[in-house]
Amino acid sequence: MTPPAEVHVDAALIRQLLAEQFPALADAPVVPLASGWDNQLFRVGARWIARMPRRAVAVPLLQSEQRWLSVLGPRLPLPTPAPHRVGVPGAGYPWPWSLVPHLVGEAAAGAPLPASNGPRLGAFLAALAGLDVPADAPNNPNRGVALQRRADRFDQALHALARGDCGVALDPVRRTFERAAAAPVDEPPRWLHGDLHPRNVLVHEGRLAGIIDWGDVCVGDRSTDLASAWLQFDGVPPHGFWHAAGDPSAATRLRARGWALWFGAVLLQTGLADGDPDFERIGRTTLLGAS
Repeated sequence: MTPPAEVHVDAALIRQLLAEQFPALADAPVVPLASGWDNQLFRVGARWIARMPRRAVAVPLLQSEQRWLSVLGPRLPLPTPAPHRVGVPGAGYPWPWSLVPHLVGEAAAGAPLPASNGPRLGAFLAALAGLDVPADAPNNPNRGVALQRRADRFDQALHALARGDCGVALDPVRRTFERAAAAPVDEPPRWLHGDLHPRNVLVHEGRLAGIIDWGDVCVGDRSTDLASAWLQFDGVPPHGFWHAAGDPSAATRLRARGWALWFGAVLLQTGLADGDPDFERIGRTTLLGAS
């Protein structure tokens, strides 16, 4: 279930923060837009979105996004919400926050991406993985790590799914995951988004339009991001994706398949528990396709 917010954030608070910190926007209309596990979003005028942590655990993720997306975003071939302004605590709000550009498009969770976007997504991931990695680049304990380190969460999801009728044969899922977890890591750590499921991908008129929510950005095994070959396209990596992504090795593709199963199991469990039909669909089709 979505955890409760630890602070109350509303349009009145946003207006007060804008008046104190960015007075040029003090008179801009402020409209609630969305609320997720970690952040609340408010539309500010026609061009901006206020991104506000709603839990303390989200603050380091936002700070990482503020630092690194400002560096990476301008060098990538798809739009990203690199922070336009960095807000500070104020008006009783205890944490940093961001003003990011409003990107055109809708989250791709409602339906699979058209397969024609395979090369476009692959090229984006190749560009991200090809950026220089500085000595102080961030690591992430949950993304870009060895699959075996995430086996406990995977097992937890499978046990929950086994208690009901999830519509997926789980033994093949487990066997494929175990093979993937044993595959060697045969390339150096690279930049990755870290959480590239369909709610973090924007589509406009059937075309991939942007990549959002960079709180898990880190350096590690890029197979975590390559799992999107299954997550985004209804469980079937589309023609042209792998070539555009740089023709990764068979071992890297197998690890990516394992990560797809990890995301699929967690999303299906979450979708069933929360009554979220999009996550349920994405999780089920990913498990069926990747196993």
